[in-house]
Amino acid sequence: MPTIAPTTAARRNRTLDDALLEARETYVARRPKSQAQHEAARTVMPGGNTRTVLYYGPFPICAAKGEGAWLTDIDGHRYLNLLGEYTAGLYGHSHPVIRAAIDAALDNGINYGAHNRMEAELAAIVCARFPAIELVRFTNSGTEANLMALATARHATGRSEIMVFEGGYHGGLLYFGGGGIPINAPYPFVLARYNDSDGTRAMIRRAAADLAAILVEPMMGSAGCIPAARTFLAMLREETTRAGSVLIFDEVMTSRFSAGGAQELDGITPDMTTLGKYIGGGMSFGAFGGRRDLMQIYDPTAAGAMPHAGTFNNNVLSMAAGIAGMAKVFTPAAAAALHARGEALRGRLNAVFQDAGVTLQMTGRSSLMTLHAVTGPVRSVDDLAASNDAAKELVFLDLLERGYYLARRGFIALSLMVGDADLDGFVAAVKDVVAERADVLPRG
Repeated sequence: MPTIAPTTAARRNRTLDDALLEARETYVARRPKSQAQHEAARTVMPGGNTRTVLYYGPFPICAAKGEGAWLTDIDGHRYLNLLGEYTAGLYGHSHPVIRAAIDAALDNGINYGAHNRMEAELAAIVCARFPAIELVRFTNSGTEANLMALATARHATGRSEIMVFEGGYHGGLLYFGGGGIPINAPYPFVLARYNDSDGTRAMIRRAAADLAAILVEPMMGSAGCIPAARTFLAMLREETTRAGSVLIFDEVMTSRFSAGGAQELDGITPDMTTLGKYIGGGMSFGAFGGRRDLMQIYDPTAAGAMPHAGTFNNNVLSMAAGIAGMAKVFTPAAAAALHARGEALRGRLNAVFQDAGVTLQMTGRSSLMTLHAVTGPVRSVDDLAASNDAAKELVFLDLLERGYYLARRGFIALSLMVGDADLDGFVAAVKDVVAERADVLPRG
């Protein structure tokens, strides 16, 4: 069972700021080992961190063990892990099928420096599952996959500009929150507004002569689980075809929406697709693929072929774990069941918020969702500008004390190891938090 929060009798719900201060004090007091570990890490890593998304103040928990759907920190607190390693943890912490595949692979050696049978087997699975992928190449992360897809599109079209969307995230060097960051890959980007069909169509037509590609997530994940309207994606498909540009679906997150990803669910086929996260069975993984004519430039037997190296592209552990996961665990039936479970959970949580009259909502699609403290529909990052971050942090800390771990920003990615009883407990905990904090949480 999850860790139980201390008695709430003495909670001081005078204002949101008071409640949040108290929650932070409780958090710090109950996690001295995590605090000490963070301070030690600060001496050798900037801010004690090598993965920005995992940091939150006053310091993040330090994990000691993961098993099934459960995570234990070094202070001994046990949590139901609803973060799901930002979608890479689809199989939970220790799925027996994945573990057996890794053990078997280790028996035959970790590094080959040669082709192996597993890479072609995993490639065949990927090509069969995703409608847009005729040929595929592997990388080590979604960031690499997106960079390679963009380079492919620029080479194939002889054009330079890339259209992306405000708030989009496609990897550490392709982040467009606030319009972009100084360390982004040095491509000429055209920035459009997500779900704005008319405005984006006009921008595409103006930029068409030099527009190599449009890179888009069928649901913006890191920006707050903002689903694309099908009509918006259909417009992108129509306009890129008309312009002779390459439409790239970043399905690093959304590939789990069905057996064939969001593209299969919506019936819209891009020219290229990028993948990552869970498809390597929880190991380091990325992939980019698409139409045969686009991918053929990497055929080393062809004249004028482009090189694409990477020591770990076909690494034994990712290939073995990926095959086991995709062929034996995340079957089409399992994908459909997970999709339905996520849709039901989001509906239940939004019903809790609506019944309590608080300004909270879960956006998202399928098994991915994010908590926001804002009213009204969320169609782009502009709609989140007024979200109450203090309210979100309070809910996060209160759920943590009740034994439920999600991202500080409110992101949830369900794993296959989370059961119905686990979700019943989570919904009850959310209802309890909302009831306890009803006098300080924002209201419509």
